[in-house]
Amino acid sequence: MNRFVFGILLFFLFLPLTLQAQKHKVERAYAAYEAGSYTEALDLFKSAYSKSRDKQIKSDMVFMVSECYRLTNDPKNGELWYKKAARSSFPRPEAQYWLAECIKKNGRYQQAIEEFMKYRQLVPGDPRTEQQIRSCELALEWLDDPEAYKVEEIKEINSREADFSPAFVRDDFGMVYFTSSRDEAQGNKSNGATGQNFTDIFETRLDKKGKWSTPVPAEYLNSEFEDGAPSISSDYREIYFTRCEVGKREKKGCAIMYSVREGVSWAVPTKLDLVADTIVAAHPAISPDGLTLYFVSDMPGGFGGKDIYRVTRANKGQGWSRPENLGQDINTKGNELFPFVRENGALYFASDGRVGMGGLDIFCATPQAAGRWVVQNMKSPINSNADDFGIAFENGAEKGIFSSTRKGRGDDDLYSFELPPLRFSITGLVKDEKTGQPVTGALVQLIASDGANMQTEVGAGGEFKFNLNPNVDYIFLASKKGYLNGKEKETTRGQDKSREFLTTILLTAFDKPIELPNILYDFGKWDLRPESMVSLDRLVETLNDNPNITIELMSHTDSRDTEEYNLDLSQKRAQSVVDYLVAKGIARDRLTARGYGESEPKVADAVIVSDNPFLKAGVALTEQYINTLQNDEQKEIAHQINRRTEFRVLRTDYEEK
Repeated sequence: MNRFVFGILLFFLFLPLTLQAQKHKVERAYAAYEAGSYTEALDLFKSAYSKSRDKQIKSDMVFMVSECYRLTNDPKNGELWYKKAARSSFPRPEAQYWLAECIKKNGRYQQAIEEFMKYRQLVPGDPRTEQQIRSCELALEWLDDPEAYKVEEIKEINSREADFSPAFVRDDFGMVYFTSSRDEAQGNKSNGATGQNFTDIFETRLDKKGKWSTPVPAEYLNSEFEDGAPSISSDYREIYFTRCEVGKREKKGCAIMYSVREGVSWAVPTKLDLVADTIVAAHPAISPDGLTLYFVSDMPGGFGGKDIYRVTRANKGQGWSRPENLGQDINTKGNELFPFVRENGALYFASDGRVGMGGLDIFCATPQAAGRWVVQNMKSPINSNADDFGIAFENGAEKGIFSSTRKGRGDDDLYSFELPPLRFSITGLVKDEKTGQPVTGALVQLIASDGANMQTEVGAGGEFKFNLNPNVDYIFLASKKGYLNGKEKETTRGQDKSREFLTTILLTAFDKPIELPNILYDFGKWDLRPESMVSLDRLVETLNDNPNITIELMSHTDSRDTEEYNLDLSQKRAQSVVDYLVAKGIARDRLTARGYGESEPKVADAVIVSDNPFLKAGVALTEQYINTLQNDEQKEIAHQINRRTEFRVLRTDYEEK
């Protein structure tokens, strides 16, 4: 028989067997997937994908491979396979959604926005889309303006396996429990979902030199199953933790275990009967008073995947109440995990159902009246494009440890965080208002709402600097002989980040009359118009800042009437300014009103010429000069410059009677 024909016969003889084996492999893959054994399912789906020639089956398999990567928290490979799934012969819309989500978790927020927009075209009206786009936009903002926390990887503790969910065992930051799947964990089985060893609770200590000891398994707490996510009472006498019996091809519930300290050791842990055996109860968090226990569960009736519940008791030693869901202020359609309660009642937890930077973000919930909560994202650098979860604060301090899948030594790693003390300072310059040059030899006085009062002389460049305290209002008063005092204000109230303030204090020399801008009157009248009040109120402030000066208010008119009329009008206008200042509390004997009429035309200076190039610097704007200007518009501008109100300092030794 022809060898080619024989080969064809063999192919058709074995084809049913091959197809049957392929079908069996796909069935095994789905069975492993449904049991939560995603690492096993991943290999089986990949094998089925590579050996199948059917386009529908290949599309199904590539999507399931993508799902396994997502559920084992591998967004890098997830992105590659979801991209294949979204472009396969039979694409599913959700492949496009999860492709965008993986790109987001890989930290490429702008590209993720574009991919979520593509999904919006495929599935209009999905509320997740707008939330995810908003998450990416805010993540970019938070990265540009991060919170003040200092975050560092704890390299001495972390392994190449999963290390997460810390708890402080002592009040001095000296001993920490955490969860780990490192090789030293007891038990010879692995988790089907992660492919790693079953986790145990480990302990490590911080020595006097600030070095962490080599982690070792905590005594009397661990079992052959999954143990972890510990929570310890404020008196360090009770411990609550999670124990999960994970089967190879079946999902089992998780239970919360409890133990009390007997001398220096823990008693044999016992199970808290909070939910049915087939239901997850995990991630316990005991309140500081020991009367409320928060935990995570997927029991029916919740709002999403896993919700946060609580049980209460009247006194230590009594039984716990029925579980109560914390409600929609806390729980979402996603997963809420790893709660932690601080001494002020604030609840911290991780969620993937809210606007956030990555998969899981850490949130802070502040209790309100009537059982309500206000929830805030902790932002960067606590949160990142990765999963951030399992936070624990050192008692009474703004520092602690949290877990993250961001790039570190292993899959999940521990990171320390600390909010440094707020530090504020101000750097300023004292300048001449007219010339812009530094005023050397000036004195700057700091006057603070907390009672602080200090003084410094500016440097050669007119510079000065003060350190400031939080939540204080400041006035900076600059002075020098021959100048009016100048001041600036600043406050550190409401500032939640360290900051250096910058300011410039302008001093006005009083060797020449000082013009008051925008002092306006109706034609032929001396009543102040409302828009004049802003400039006059500043003059009131100047007089209050310079209590030892007396001034002459000088009013000038243009030349377009008789000298007698203009002189009388200007006197009345000057007096109207004096009357306004007296009404504002300025002593009348510090003020002199004098009208000059048209007798002292303005001399054009560099500032006037820069705004009106048709004028010449140094030229007095007399009637004769104005009549030489080219047109009526230029003439009217010149007349307006002459219509002005000024003041000059008469004395600097005034004392109130």
